[in-house]
Amino acid sequence: MKLGILGTGMIVKDVLTMYHELGVEKTYLFSTKKSKSQALELMKKYHLDKVYTDYDELLQSDVDTIYCALPNHLHYEFSKKALENDKNVIIEKPITANSKELEDLIETANKKNLMIFEAMNLHYIPAFLSLKEDLKKLGDIKIVSFNYSQYSSRYNAFKEGTILPAFDFHKAGGALMDLNVYNIHALIDLFGKPVYHKYMANIERNIDTSGMMLFDFEHFKALCIGAKDCKAPLMNTIQGNLGAIAVKCPLSQMTEYEICYNDGTSEVKSFEKKHRLIYEFKAFMKMMEEKDYKKQQEMLELSLLISKLMEEGRMQEGIVFDNDK
Repeated sequence: MKLGILGTGMIVKDVLTMYHELGVEKTYLFSTKKSKSQALELMKKYHLDKVYTDYDELLQSDVDTIYCALPNHLHYEFSKKALENDKNVIIEKPITANSKELEDLIETANKKNLMIFEAMNLHYIPAFLSLKEDLKKLGDIKIVSFNYSQYSSRYNAFKEGTILPAFDFHKAGGALMDLNVYNIHALIDLFGKPVYHKYMANIERNIDTSGMMLFDFEHFKALCIGAKDCKAPLMNTIQGNLGAIAVKCPLSQMTEYEICYNDGTSEVKSFEKKHRLIYEFKAFMKMMEEKDYKKQQEMLELSLLISKLMEEGRMQEGIVFDNDK
């Protein structure tokens, strides 16, 4: 794979810390002219091949895959252009600002026989894959509760009138898109499409600073909480009539979980503590190498369903992005 990385933000810096383990053939970094000095430092530190500040020039190089790690509202525009230039795309979560954008990307990719991936790592980490298998030990599922609440340092600036992308409805920000998206991905991967969902949010300056989405799966209920304006000790639970599973960290970072049975016994499942992002990138590379369009489409259909659920939830609370217009 010859990868073009778009952006120099926190997630890119995180990816680069494990990047040497992937065996990527060539790596190019795209940045704004303003961030070029930072990009050059990253290139030197991680032995990357080149820095571009002209996106067209990058797309005309020998790059075959684009990893879009730009702010949410730019995912569609830059990914669309990459697809039009015959590049596969890996797009940071949330994959697009709304479902219409994603549907258009899918249509473009299908016409060109290209692949699209949402960089939502939890679908690929060993602990989560094992948890999926252990659900049957819980019997009939009754209640699911996922919570990712993390007080954001950017919230202080937000309250003072400085609006950064994470809290900017012009840039498809908010707690649902930034944090609760992890919970919703986990829930829908585990249990499929709900029969009903409702989003209830705390809204300031037209954006959700925190909120909860309630889901009805007919035979059980689920609640996903995401907050950037407050925090809480994190606990994620799946409760059945035979026992419960507890995860005491964000689901995307899980390396262990505990199964607590009704008879008072329990078991802890622990897994190797590797960098949480390595599994998704290895999975993407494998799908591209093996041309596994079936698996890629399965994951893309999951992303599209979740995009629609989140968009509907936003609209229930009157949260409208510029990308929606």
